[in-house]
Amino acid sequence: MTERDDEAVSKFIERFALMLSEGGVPRMPARVFVGLLASEEGQLTAGELAELLSVSPAAVSGAVRYLTQVHLIVREREPGSKRDHYRVRDGSWYESAMDRERLLSLWSEALTDGVSAVGADTRAGARLRESVEFFEFLRVEIPIVLDRWRARNAAD
Repeated sequence: MTERDDEAVSKFIERFALMLSEGGVPRMPARVFVGLLASEEGQLTAGELAELLSVSPAAVSGAVRYLTQVHLIVREREPGSKRDHYRVRDGSWYESAMDRERLLSLWSEALTDGVSAVGADTRAGARLRESVEFFEFLRVEIPIVLDRWRARNAAD
């Protein structure tokens, strides 16, 4: 069995969290999520997360609230325990991608309203219409890709 290198794990957490934050995930939720991903059991308490990341429990609290809202983690309580445990959801990336479909629909609707507001025959209208078409394309294609992912994992 390979021995865990805590210093290398810390560096990985910070490096990947930075990549996620550059992609739009708020910094502290990114750090908490990667900390959970890198934990052996995929779950930690708020205190354990605070210690792992050298942050305050309040910082962890806000981060886990965000991560549960976007369905990347779940909050659980062990039987007989008074402490909450935060766990990476099975298929967390899949679930998060599925949630994007709802956002794509909302964005598409808002952009369609924008096309009407700026005028369909204007350059701005053309840009907005192209955005609508792109999001509609994604709404069709993402579920197909995710279904292929689910089928691939079911075959393993």
